[in-house]
Amino acid sequence: MLVNKRNIINTEFYMIYSMPICYHCGREFNEVFHCEKCGQTYCSLHKDPIDHECNLVLETNKANTLANSSEFNPSYVNSQAHYQAMSSSGSIGRATTDGTYTWYRQEKQIPENAFSPSSGIDFKGILLAHKSELLHFLIGGSLIFVIGLIAFWDSQLFTLGYGWAVFMLAGFYMTAFLFHEFGHRQVAIHFGLQTKFRLLTFGMLLTVIGLLTGLFSLISNSPALPSLALPGAVVVLGLDKINRKTGLCKAAGPTINLIYGSILLVISFLIPSTLYPLNYFFALAAYLNYMLGAFNMIPLGILDGQNIFKWNKNVYFILMGSLILLLILTIALVYTPFGNSFYFPF
Repeated sequence: MLVNKRNIINTEFYMIYSMPICYHCGREFNEVFHCEKCGQTYCSLHKDPIDHECNLVLETNKANTLANSSEFNPSYVNSQAHYQAMSSSGSIGRATTDGTYTWYRQEKQIPENAFSPSSGIDFKGILLAHKSELLHFLIGGSLIFVIGLIAFWDSQLFTLGYGWAVFMLAGFYMTAFLFHEFGHRQVAIHFGLQTKFRLLTFGMLLTVIGLLTGLFSLISNSPALPSLALPGAVVVLGLDKINRKTGLCKAAGPTINLIYGSILLVISFLIPSTLYPLNYFFALAAYLNYMLGAFNMIPLGILDGQNIFKWNKNVYFILMGSLILLLILTIALVYTPFGNSFYFPF
């Protein structure tokens, strides 16, 4: 449970709640809903088991006994001194698949070097949790690149002598994903938070399924089936409430896609038409970035857009509006005859 000091009257070792609080997001609401499965209460946004990660709540409830009120420390202290002074034993944590690892009802603070095997932290839903970040990046990036190859594979391109474009587009697809994650990572580091890119168990499963269905479609020469590629995400320790820090960490990914896509789009206009279809492929790469950024801005579930919308609606609509407008522009440039006229030599 996330705790906001503004919502709690704390007198010595007992607490008085002015209003019911959602166990998942820690915010006060006039009306909350009781979950029969895990026994906690949630707001309307998190009342369904899938939205408050009911199974993870059950796991931590079984694995840990709740602290006595005298041991419970509701405040989150973001200081290195506290990290060094407190160990991880007895901590209760919750992992979310959107790349955020949120701590609730924590008796101890996040330890220094929490990603080290010696920290004792069991990261739920993360594959090879304590292996090097470079290994995670290599595996995740390679999978995205291979899926990109399958998605853009076209024998006609090789026949026309443009086979190199398949590998170039797969590379742009991979960097759009990795730069998005780097955006989250670097802003978290800026705020002094512990963060690393990690492979997600469920995300890897979806990615492998997408890879296999793509290979089947390619080999059988059948229409490609929709696939989802999400091998990993950036895990950030300490984002325990919706505030400026959380909002900026979340907005960094789509913002990077907006900037990266805009650079590619400008380059597509600068490349002479005599070099067609190179200019066209740069426009297509810009489209991939805008599509990825806009998709992540949808304010639902584990996507970045949900927390950005809760934090600052002005930022949300400016960022989402910019991505949508540029996405529409690149769709017109890439997929319509009128747009192609900007690139095709006459």
